[in-house]
Amino acid sequence: MKMAATAATAPMALSGIAAAIIDLDGTMLDTAPDFHAAVNRMRAELDLAPLPQQTIVDFVGKGSENLIRRVLGVDYPAAEVEQHFEAALDSYQRHYAVVNGSLATVYPGVVEGLQAMRKQGLRLACVTNKPLEFAVALLEKAGLRDYFEVVYGGDSFPKKKPDPMPLLAVCADFQLQPAQVLTIGDSSNDAQAARAAGCPVFNVPYGYNHGESIQNVDSDGIVTSLLVAAQNISY
Repeated sequence: MKMAATAATAPMALSGIAAAIIDLDGTMLDTAPDFHAAVNRMRAELDLAPLPQQTIVDFVGKGSENLIRRVLGVDYPAAEVEQHFEAALDSYQRHYAVVNGSLATVYPGVVEGLQAMRKQGLRLACVTNKPLEFAVALLEKAGLRDYFEVVYGGDSFPKKKPDPMPLLAVCADFQLQPAQVLTIGDSSNDAQAARAAGCPVFNVPYGYNHGESIQNVDSDGIVTSLLVAAQNISY
Protein backbone atom coordinates (compact mmCIF):
# COMPACT_ATOMS: atom_id res chain seq x y z
CA MET A 1 0.00 0.00 0.00
CA LYS A 2 1.36 3.39 -0.99
CA MET A 3 1.54 6.12 1.65
CA ALA A 4 1.92 9.82 0.97
CA ALA A 5 5.23 11.48 1.79
CA THR A 6 3.72 14.77 2.91
CA ALA A 7 0.51 15.92 4.51
CA ALA A 8 -2.45 16.27 2.17
CA THR A 9 -5.46 18.52 2.57
CA ALA A 10 -7.73 15.64 1.51
CA PRO A 11 -7.31 11.98 2.43
CA MET A 12 -6.10 9.41 -0.03
CA ALA A 13 -8.22 6.24 -0.26
CA LEU A 14 -6.52 3.46 1.67
CA SER A 15 -7.05 -0.22 0.95
CA GLY A 16 -5.98 -3.32 2.85
CA ILE A 17 -7.06 -1.82 6.19
CA ALA A 18 -8.20 -4.36 8.79
CA ALA A 19 -8.04 -2.28 11.98
CA ALA A 20 -7.87 1.26 13.28
CA ILE A 21 -6.07 2.82 16.24
CA ILE A 22 -7.86 5.99 17.33
CA ASP A 23 -6.61 8.73 19.65
CA LEU A 24 -8.88 10.10 22.37
CA ASP A 25 -8.40 13.76 23.42
CA GLY A 26 -8.86 16.10 20.49
CA THR A 27 -9.83 13.25 18.17
CA MET A 28 -12.94 11.64 19.64
CA LEU A 29 -13.70 14.05 22.46
CA ASP A 30 -13.19 17.74 23.09
CA THR A 31 -11.75 17.47 26.59
CA ALA A 32 -10.28 20.99 26.72
CA PRO A 33 -12.85 22.18 29.30
CA ASP A 34 -11.93 19.25 31.57
CA PHE A 35 -8.22 20.08 31.36
CA HIS A 36 -8.96 23.75 31.93
CA ALA A 37 -10.97 23.10 35.08
CA ALA A 38 -8.57 20.56 36.61
CA VAL A 39 -5.42 22.56 35.88
CA ASN A 40 -6.82 25.77 37.31
CA ARG A 41 -8.07 24.00 40.44
CA MET A 42 -4.52 22.69 40.88
CA ARG A 43 -3.08 26.16 40.30
CA ALA A 44 -5.44 27.62 42.90
CA GLU A 45 -4.03 25.17 45.47
CA LEU A 46 -0.54 26.45 44.63
CA ASP A 47 -1.67 30.09 44.84
CA LEU A 48 -1.08 30.58 41.12
CA ALA A 49 -3.30 32.62 38.82
CA PRO A 50 -5.67 30.76 36.49
CA LEU A 51 -4.63 30.21 32.88
CA PRO A 52 -6.79 30.69 29.76
CA GLN A 53 -8.13 27.48 28.25
CA GLN A 54 -6.18 27.90 25.00
CA THR A 55 -2.89 28.14 26.86
CA ILE A 56 -3.60 24.84 28.58
CA VAL A 57 -4.79 23.18 25.34
CA ASP A 58 -1.50 24.06 23.67
CA PHE A 59 0.28 22.00 26.35
CA VAL A 60 -1.92 18.90 25.86
CA GLY A 61 -0.79 15.78 24.02
CA LYS A 62 2.36 14.36 25.54
CA GLY A 63 0.92 13.01 28.77
CA SER A 64 0.02 14.39 32.18
CA GLU A 65 3.61 14.81 33.34
CA ASN A 66 4.49 17.01 30.38
CA LEU A 67 1.26 18.98 30.79
CA ILE A 68 1.99 19.78 34.42
CA ARG A 69 5.61 20.72 33.74
CA ARG A 70 4.50 23.06 30.95
CA VAL A 71 1.81 24.59 33.16
CA LEU A 72 4.30 25.17 35.99
CA GLY A 73 6.79 26.57 33.50
CA VAL A 74 4.49 29.54 32.96
CA ASP A 75 5.43 30.72 36.47
CA TYR A 76 8.68 29.03 37.42
CA PRO A 77 12.15 28.55 35.90
CA ALA A 78 13.08 24.95 35.05
CA ALA A 79 14.80 24.19 38.36
CA GLU A 80 11.81 25.36 40.37
CA VAL A 81 9.37 23.46 38.16
CA GLU A 82 10.81 20.20 39.45
CA GLN A 83 10.55 21.40 43.04
CA HIS A 84 6.79 21.87 42.64
CA PHE A 85 6.16 19.03 40.19
CA GLU A 86 5.16 16.14 42.46
CA ALA A 87 2.72 18.18 44.51
CA ALA A 88 1.25 19.77 41.39
CA LEU A 89 0.83 16.43 39.60
CA ASP A 90 -0.88 14.89 42.63
CA SER A 91 -3.22 17.87 42.91
CA TYR A 92 -4.01 17.82 39.20
CA GLN A 93 -4.77 14.09 39.16
CA ARG A 94 -7.10 14.44 42.16
CA HIS A 95 -9.01 17.22 40.48
CA TYR A 96 -9.02 15.57 37.06
CA ALA A 97 -10.46 12.36 38.51
CA VAL A 98 -13.45 14.42 39.68
CA VAL A 99 -13.82 16.50 36.51
CA ASN A 100 -12.99 13.78 33.91
CA GLY A 101 -15.69 13.70 31.25
CA SER A 102 -18.11 16.04 33.01
CA LEU A 103 -17.38 18.95 30.67
CA ALA A 104 -16.19 17.01 27.60
CA THR A 105 -18.22 16.58 24.41
CA VAL A 106 -18.05 14.00 21.63
CA TYR A 107 -17.03 15.51 18.29
CA PRO A 108 -19.47 15.33 15.35
CA GLY A 109 -19.11 12.19 13.24
CA VAL A 110 -17.36 10.15 15.94
CA VAL A 111 -20.19 7.75 16.78
CA GLU A 112 -21.19 7.45 13.14
CA GLY A 113 -17.57 6.82 12.17
CA LEU A 114 -17.06 4.13 14.80
CA GLN A 115 -20.30 2.46 13.76
CA ALA A 116 -19.24 2.53 10.11
CA MET A 117 -15.84 1.05 10.92
CA ARG A 118 -17.41 -1.71 12.95
CA LYS A 119 -19.85 -2.42 10.13
CA GLN A 120 -16.87 -2.73 7.78
CA GLY A 121 -15.42 -5.37 10.09
CA LEU A 122 -12.51 -3.27 11.36
CA ARG A 123 -11.01 -4.12 14.73
CA LEU A 124 -10.70 -1.00 16.86
CA ALA A 125 -8.24 0.14 19.51
CA CYS A 126 -7.96 3.41 21.40
CA VAL A 127 -4.41 4.55 22.16
CA THR A 128 -3.97 7.76 24.13
CA ASN A 129 -1.29 9.44 26.20
CA LYS A 130 -3.88 10.03 28.92
CA PRO A 131 -3.39 7.73 31.95
CA LEU A 132 -5.28 4.48 31.34
CA GLU A 133 -7.58 4.83 34.34
CA PHE A 134 -8.75 8.25 33.14
CA ALA A 135 -9.03 7.06 29.52
CA VAL A 136 -11.28 4.11 30.32
CA ALA A 137 -13.48 6.20 32.62
CA LEU A 138 -13.81 8.88 29.94
CA LEU A 139 -14.72 6.39 27.22
CA GLU A 140 -17.32 4.80 29.48
CA LYS A 141 -18.83 8.15 30.42
CA ALA A 142 -19.05 9.12 26.73
CA GLY A 143 -20.64 5.77 25.80
CA LEU A 144 -17.74 4.81 23.52
CA ARG A 145 -15.92 2.09 25.49
CA ASP A 146 -17.71 -0.87 23.88
CA TYR A 147 -16.47 0.05 20.39
CA PHE A 148 -12.88 -0.85 21.35
CA GLU A 149 -11.32 -4.26 21.81
CA VAL A 150 -8.18 -2.68 23.26
CA VAL A 151 -7.53 0.54 25.19
CA TYR A 152 -3.99 1.64 26.05
CA GLY A 153 -3.02 4.75 28.00
CA GLY A 154 0.13 6.76 28.44
CA ASP A 155 1.11 4.61 31.41
CA SER A 156 0.47 1.25 29.71
CA PHE A 157 4.02 0.97 28.36
CA PRO A 158 7.48 2.33 29.17
CA LYS A 159 7.12 4.69 26.19
CA LYS A 160 4.17 6.68 24.88
CA LYS A 161 3.37 8.38 21.56
CA PRO A 162 5.22 9.69 19.53
CA ASP A 163 7.16 6.46 20.21
CA PRO A 164 5.66 3.61 18.13
CA MET A 165 5.62 1.14 21.05
CA PRO A 166 1.86 1.38 21.87
CA LEU A 167 0.88 1.13 18.19
CA LEU A 168 3.09 -1.89 17.62
CA ALA A 169 1.54 -3.52 20.68
CA VAL A 170 -1.91 -3.16 19.10
CA CYS A 171 -0.64 -4.66 15.85
CA ALA A 172 0.69 -7.62 17.83
CA ASP A 173 -2.59 -7.92 19.76
CA PHE A 174 -4.54 -8.04 16.52
CA GLN A 175 -1.93 -10.22 14.75
CA LEU A 176 -1.83 -7.74 11.88
CA GLN A 177 0.97 -6.06 9.96
CA PRO A 178 1.33 -2.32 10.67
CA ALA A 179 0.39 -1.54 7.05
CA GLN A 180 -3.05 -3.04 7.80
CA VAL A 181 -3.65 -0.82 10.85
CA LEU A 182 -4.73 2.78 10.29
CA THR A 183 -3.93 5.38 12.95
CA ILE A 184 -6.24 8.36 13.37
CA GLY A 185 -5.32 11.32 15.57
CA ASP A 186 -5.25 15.07 15.94
CA SER A 187 -1.54 15.71 16.41
CA SER A 188 2.02 15.18 15.29
CA ASN A 189 2.35 12.65 18.12
CA ASP A 190 -0.05 10.32 16.33
CA ALA A 191 1.51 10.84 12.91
CA GLN A 192 5.09 10.39 14.12
CA ALA A 193 4.19 7.24 16.03
CA ALA A 194 2.37 5.85 13.00
CA ARG A 195 5.22 6.59 10.62
CA ALA A 196 7.73 4.99 13.00
CA ALA A 197 5.51 1.92 13.37
CA GLY A 198 4.85 1.63 9.63
CA CYS A 199 1.12 2.35 9.95
CA PRO A 200 -0.87 4.59 7.60
CA VAL A 201 -2.26 7.67 9.33
CA PHE A 202 -5.07 10.18 8.99
CA ASN A 203 -5.24 13.42 11.00
CA VAL A 204 -8.32 15.36 12.01
CA PRO A 205 -8.14 19.19 11.80
CA TYR A 206 -10.18 20.15 14.84
CA GLY A 207 -8.00 18.88 17.71
CA TYR A 208 -5.13 20.34 19.67
CA ASN A 209 -1.73 19.50 18.07
CA HIS A 210 0.22 21.58 20.59
CA GLY A 211 -1.08 24.81 19.03
CA GLU A 212 0.54 24.06 15.66
CA SER A 213 -1.06 23.69 12.22
CA ILE A 214 -2.08 20.14 11.34
CA GLN A 215 -1.35 21.03 7.71
CA ASN A 216 2.35 20.78 8.47
CA VAL A 217 2.14 17.22 9.79
CA ASP A 218 3.27 14.30 7.60
CA SER A 219 0.22 12.07 7.11
CA ASP A 220 -1.89 10.32 4.51
CA GLY A 221 -4.42 13.09 4.63
CA ILE A 222 -6.71 15.18 6.77
CA VAL A 223 -10.22 13.87 7.44
CA THR A 224 -12.92 16.19 8.73
CA SER A 225 -14.44 13.45 10.90
CA LEU A 226 -14.13 9.78 11.80
CA LEU A 227 -17.04 9.13 9.46
CA VAL A 228 -15.06 10.60 6.56
CA ALA A 229 -12.12 8.43 7.62
CA ALA A 230 -14.33 5.35 7.45
CA GLN A 231 -15.50 6.37 3.98
CA ASN A 232 -11.89 6.49 2.74
CA ILE A 233 -10.75 3.05 3.85
CA SER A 234 -11.48 -0.48 2.71
CA TYR A 235 -10.19 -3.99 3.19
